[in-house]
Amino acid sequence: MTRTRRSSPKPARSAEQQLLLTQVRHIAQGLGQTLAPFCEIVVHDLLDPDHAVLEIHNNLSGRAAGDAATELGLARLADPDFAPVVANYPNRFADGRPAKSTSIGIQDSSGRYIAALCLNVDLTLFNGLHSAMSQFMAVQDGVVPRESLDSSGADAIRARIDRFAASRASTPRALKAGERRALMAELKTTGLLDVRRAMETVAAHLGVSRAAVYLYAK
Repeated sequence: MTRTRRSSPKPARSAEQQLLLTQVRHIAQGLGQTLAPFCEIVVHDLLDPDHAVLEIHNNLSGRAAGDAATELGLARLADPDFAPVVANYPNRFADGRPAKSTSIGIQDSSGRYIAALCLNVDLTLFNGLHSAMSQFMAVQDGVVPRESLDSSGADAIRARIDRFAASRASTPRALKAGERRALMAELKTTGLLDVRRAMETVAAHLGVSRAAVYLYAK
């Protein structure tokens, strides 16, 4: 006679707890679609710790729905005062890949932890990008003369505009018409308007047309 295996009964949940779980699953789905493919999103049902993993988006860990709760999940179950957010802690996938994890606990109105939303970022891709970018950005000091692709005069104009705006607790693009006229007068007095393509530099930094700059300079 063959004996069939009985699955453990699902834990009873209140309407509030079920609603919270549903909302967490919606959030996980959105995060999973946004952060694919380098971030795994896991929903843990802490009301059923033996089968806590409810769903996984962008599966990087090799786990499956129905797997048991992690040590962090069990700690939350044992202590309602456990930190609701544990962010950016170092972790590793089963195959040794480095990861950065964040775990967010979800409590019901009684303060009981009923779920957790976990994000596990695979750092392998970023480590490779970091190495590649470091190599790409490396320069050799002292081998060639220093060179700028922008004229020093243009740098001086932008720096003067920035100081002018800061002295008025503003930004270059937020200056009012009267302030722009005062700025142009200052640039003219200091000789910066004599710099090659000065009007184009001023227009670009203020976010206006060259015609407007000529108008303010009158």
